[in-house]
Amino acid sequence: MGLFDFFTKKKEQVEQEQKESLDKGLEKSKDSFFGKLSRAVVGKSKVDEEVLDELEEILISSDVGVETTVNIIRRIEARVERDKYLGTDELDSILREEIAGLLSQNGALAEGISGDFETPVGVKPYVIMVVGVNGAGKTTTIGKLASQYHKAGKKVILGAGDTFRAAAVEQLRIWGERVGIPVIHHGMNTDPASVAFDAVKQATEQGADVVIIDTAGRLHTKVNLMNELTKIKRVMQKMLPDAPHEVLLVIDGSTGQNAFIQAQEFTKATEVTALAITKLDGTAKGGVVIGISDQFRIPVKYIGVGEKIEDLQVFNKKTFVESLFKK
Repeated sequence: MGLFDFFTKKKEQVEQEQKESLDKGLEKSKDSFFGKLSRAVVGKSKVDEEVLDELEEILISSDVGVETTVNIIRRIEARVERDKYLGTDELDSILREEIAGLLSQNGALAEGISGDFETPVGVKPYVIMVVGVNGAGKTTTIGKLASQYHKAGKKVILGAGDTFRAAAVEQLRIWGERVGIPVIHHGMNTDPASVAFDAVKQATEQGADVVIIDTAGRLHTKVNLMNELTKIKRVMQKMLPDAPHEVLLVIDGSTGQNAFIQAQEFTKATEVTALAITKLDGTAKGGVVIGISDQFRIPVKYIGVGEKIEDLQVFNKKTFVESLFKK
């Protein structure tokens, strides 16, 4: 076996493992959705108003969200009108196409933002500021991200900017030790902007490829949160004028409709450029990925479908829809 064959095989093996992990992670969402759909169309042969009403309820109860559900129903109504007759046996494939269409409309990453564990050419260090409420899996996501960038051959530095919680600083330090990545920290109740500045400074001096900055996740004082995030950005820019290159919002997918509120509040507080939706494996609320992508027009960059480091996957709308509709 040649070297090219070896790496091709390894890549295919990794992709297969990721697909299996995705299928397993979306099992609860898929079983819940198709169980409801099967009950809705039993004894019916065509997609009529009654079936569409049932489908609307199913999508909303699957946490797709009201606005996105209305978009999907309108698309299917247009197809019924155009084709005059659609059988209920065609509903799965129609839904798959329409949901894939919605995700494609809203799936483009902001210019310059990498959609995998590579960094844009000519941007070094690439600075990612991570935001999100406490408990959403923010620090764990940072650890997994750092590990995957490190595995991809990147030199990574972490900044423990969630100085409000001692546990967050310690958790990030543990991740750093585990992966072999330096973590810049000043302890609890220190200035997070100062941590961010020092992390970017050290990364610049050491020729690091990626800097990932954690931030506090308090939502009860939105004005303070907005001011804090703005200050972190401003202070980093003294060292690196175009930092941060990416603002990644981590959302707990298992919270369903509350995930929409998290997205709403943080998009008001700062300019979010990409999303990571975590904890999809423990919930039947996988539809939230579709709704948030559609309503906020912010690309979903990563999804969390399990505990392993590799279970933080780069979001691929095609494989996501395939997995969600796999029987």
